[in-house]
Amino acid sequence: MAATPQSQPAPIERRSPAAVTDNRLTFEGHETLAQLFLARTAELGDTTAHMEKHYGIWHSYSWNDYRTAVANIAGALAAQGFGRGSRLGILSENRKEWVYADLAGQCLGAIVTGIYQTDAPAQCEHIIVDASIQVLFVENDEQLDKYLQIQDRVPTLDLVIVFDMDGLEYFEHPKVISWDAFVAKGEEFVKKRPNHLSEVTAATKSDEICMLVYTSGTTGKPKGVMISSRNILATMHYGVTVLTNPPGTTIISYLPLSHIYERSLGSYLQIAQTLVTCYAESVETVLDNIREISPGIMNGVPRVWEKIYSSINLRMKDATRLAQWLFNWGIGAGARWAEYAQLNRPVPPLVQLERWLANRLVLSNVRTMIGLNSVNRCVSGAAPISPDLLRWYWALGVPIVEGWGMSETIAAGVVNTFAQTKIGSIGKAIEGTDVRIAPKTNELQIRSDIVFTGYLNLPEMTASEFTEDGYFKTGDAGNIDEDGFIYITGRIKDIMITAGGKNVAPAEIENELKASPYITDAVIIGDGRKYLTCLVMLDQENVEKYATDEKVSFSNFTSLCAAGEVIALIDGEVDKVNAKFARVEQIKKVRLIDQLLTVEDEEMTPTLKLKRSVVEKKYAKLIEQMY
Repeated sequence: MAATPQSQPAPIERRSPAAVTDNRLTFEGHETLAQLFLARTAELGDTTAHMEKHYGIWHSYSWNDYRTAVANIAGALAAQGFGRGSRLGILSENRKEWVYADLAGQCLGAIVTGIYQTDAPAQCEHIIVDASIQVLFVENDEQLDKYLQIQDRVPTLDLVIVFDMDGLEYFEHPKVISWDAFVAKGEEFVKKRPNHLSEVTAATKSDEICMLVYTSGTTGKPKGVMISSRNILATMHYGVTVLTNPPGTTIISYLPLSHIYERSLGSYLQIAQTLVTCYAESVETVLDNIREISPGIMNGVPRVWEKIYSSINLRMKDATRLAQWLFNWGIGAGARWAEYAQLNRPVPPLVQLERWLANRLVLSNVRTMIGLNSVNRCVSGAAPISPDLLRWYWALGVPIVEGWGMSETIAAGVVNTFAQTKIGSIGKAIEGTDVRIAPKTNELQIRSDIVFTGYLNLPEMTASEFTEDGYFKTGDAGNIDEDGFIYITGRIKDIMITAGGKNVAPAEIENELKASPYITDAVIIGDGRKYLTCLVMLDQENVEKYATDEKVSFSNFTSLCAAGEVIALIDGEVDKVNAKFARVEQIKKVRLIDQLLTVEDEEMTPTLKLKRSVVEKKYAKLIEQMY
């Protein structure tokens, strides 16, 4: 194993072009997340910070455990010659070691980059080279194998630490070491320098880059979004003023920590608000883990909220007629109550009474069944969500607020609140954030301390993304109503112009389609075409249930998609959506994607969205059939 790094990049210091003030920005007197972390661990001590499931049992880990692990990893890195300005990467699913490595790097003044565990070796290579990563933490043999395939093409990488050595007991490599062995090196270092963590953390600076987040790269190679401690602390201020939670509230972590949404509003908000993070076993088990944990906080993406909704509908189809009637009545009562609650208006006594009764008889039992009976904060982000789906959750008694953010705004910027919500909007601009709509393009533009400092190694592209007066150009089109609520109509680059010259924003139509229990995702086609068509991905469980009930024969998912009765079912769902839109926005033809897509597939992002450009390219023949 290399004793010292081959090169030591200098720390990057840069103030965001969109910063609203040059004043010193702190959070409870601390200039960096690393400094806040040390204060939190000293304050909270042996209280629980994390929970993780091993062999069917949930285990707790304290804030002292958190600090000790971070101190040991920071010490081991320092012993190897890594320190301020070093470049660290993490290639793993969510687990406590992920955040230990992240905070160790930030305490050292290093720059930490997450890499999606679903990335192919070539994608990992691009990020490692572009970010000049010197130390890489990997989860297991599967992720280590990606490094071994590209090791000759990543010259900056000096050290690889493996969290889980199962299957690698006899593996030897000069640059590879196990997590346990690395921690042991750190323990030796800390014995000699017990104050090391405090010393290096005190030297961290607000305007230094501490994190890189790589965009999804659907229109080219992923870009490294440079984020400073100042950006993070500005976002934590947003979290405290808008999304306050009692100390010790549980939050489930399942969205990838490499994505800014989970990193900011999960990992970092945990430190700011002293939450307890429970790491889901995997994305596949998250619904089971939610039922086991019954979290107080639930951050989600539309696909997850759609999945929970779908699972409830599936169960209700097997329920008795009385149970179905009670459920529908309960949702109706909840919907009448929500009309007032969303806008924080007084609820009429009869509506309040009916909702109380529905809650006691029906709704609380349903929430318990899905594990959301204790939740006091739900947020949907990372992609637009169907307004009808949000109304349904509010009626159930699980108020979800929709917000908006990007990697470039640290997952924040605009959000609805539980005090005042307008379904269909993304909310109002958060405190300290100036949002405007460009007059000609209707583009949403933002100026704030939460806005990133630039794209790594791309100064010209960075400059092009800001206006002359310092606003970041988000690329989203929208409008602002008279009450200050902001509405997104879609990505400007996704706006379609039909052959007849009509502008169509596909996102709104797609969201309406995804509100159907039979449709998981949809991609509208129509740019330069005579009419709109659509590719649809089925909800497997609900459509299989429908096919079974209707005695439709099928042998696998492909044959299910080909069944005439299923095609007619989806045509009927499309007709319902068409009725809500103008003629030019109506879908004329539909084709079903007859493959079960997961986050492992190139068509899907790590936050479970279909990549429009990839889908259009891969299913070009299927699209042409509709024209």
